[in-house]
Amino acid sequence: MCLTALAVQPALAASLYSVPKYAAILINADNGEVMYARQADARRYPASITKVMTLYVAFEELRLGNIRETDQITISSTAARQPPSKLGLRPGAKIGVREAMGVIATRSANDIAVALGEFISGSEAEFAQRMTQTARRLGMANTTFLNATGLPNPGHVTTARDIAILSRALIRDYPKRYPIFSQVSVDYEGQQIDNHNHLLRTMPGVDGIKTGFTNAAGFTLAASAAHDGVRLIAVVLGGPSRMTRDGNVTDLLDTGFEVLTRRSRGEDTTVAANFAEPDDLSDSVMDRLASEAPAADGLVMAGSPRKP
Repeated sequence: MCLTALAVQPALAASLYSVPKYAAILINADNGEVMYARQADARRYPASITKVMTLYVAFEELRLGNIRETDQITISSTAARQPPSKLGLRPGAKIGVREAMGVIATRSANDIAVALGEFISGSEAEFAQRMTQTARRLGMANTTFLNATGLPNPGHVTTARDIAILSRALIRDYPKRYPIFSQVSVDYEGQQIDNHNHLLRTMPGVDGIKTGFTNAAGFTLAASAAHDGVRLIAVVLGGPSRMTRDGNVTDLLDTGFEVLTRRSRGEDTTVAANFAEPDDLSDSVMDRLASEAPAADGLVMAGSPRKP
């Protein structure tokens, strides 16, 4: 097993952990243990990780028999106007539910996510309410969804812990649907659509889940990996770059698996004890850094989340 986390240089860690938007959590998906947390309950923008819930609701509708994979979705003018990333279908065009879910999971297509939400609930606003209701049912107490995409909205917020709860529920409740997030690419009418999650190609064991980026959110990622019959989920929000975000998730997962291996040998150790990070950047210091930084689109970055 590659222990990249143990080789992290302090300068790299400092450049990440001093970022006010940053939040992270690592959990054992099998038993729910929180193995590592940093600002895990602070409100953050999820960006396109939102679409994990978009697809979770779609999976639920499929299970209930309210929609079918072969159903055809008509693209509305509202859906077609969504900014990239998008598939680019024109108003009136149609796409099957199965194909729609594939391009949402890989390209993170905003137009198709809106169209799917409209197809299920009649409007994106109604669908967003359904998403939030589902979040509450799953125990995501600090999350509010206002759209199906994760495009910027001051009230569209979550936490690293809540995204971990969602990721765990997705894998637990829809194990046969989960592989849609593992696809390195999908084919849509002869066009190869690549997955934005580069860890699917670079880190053995990673089989999902979803990336995201907006200027307000920074670089976000929920990732899951399985080794030796154990599954871990890492969530990083507010990364300053794709490379830094991906590296941090890789380090968290590598360290988590190494800690589990050491524990199996009788050692009493934790992820925090093995993870290279600046000693002086405690949560209280992170709160101070966040409070001194300009708020992004009205989001209060510091401390515990406030109800929207």
